[in-house]
Amino acid sequence: MRESQEPVSFRDVAVAFTQEEWQQLGPEQKTTYRDVMLENYSHLVSVGYDSAKPSVIARLEQGEEPWVAGGDSACRRGPDFLVCGHAEV
Repeated sequence: MRESQEPVSFRDVAVAFTQEEWQQLGPEQKTTYRDVMLENYSHLVSVGYDSAKPSVIARLEQGEEPWVAGGDSACRRGPDFLVCGHAEV
């Protein structure tokens, strides 16, 4: 029997770290994070994901870290996003 499925959101496939966790990652781990996040977003777009590009993706595409300086380390979820510090996922 096939169950009804809700559309997948970016939040469903995103990985978010607190600022403290992010600082503990090594350069290779940060590169892997960037590659996986961009690939996940690309896959969502390819299957019809139609929402504003998350700011974290825009920063990663520009080679920046997903953080904006001065953010707190608490993560919170909204209806279609995850925010850690000032990194919206």
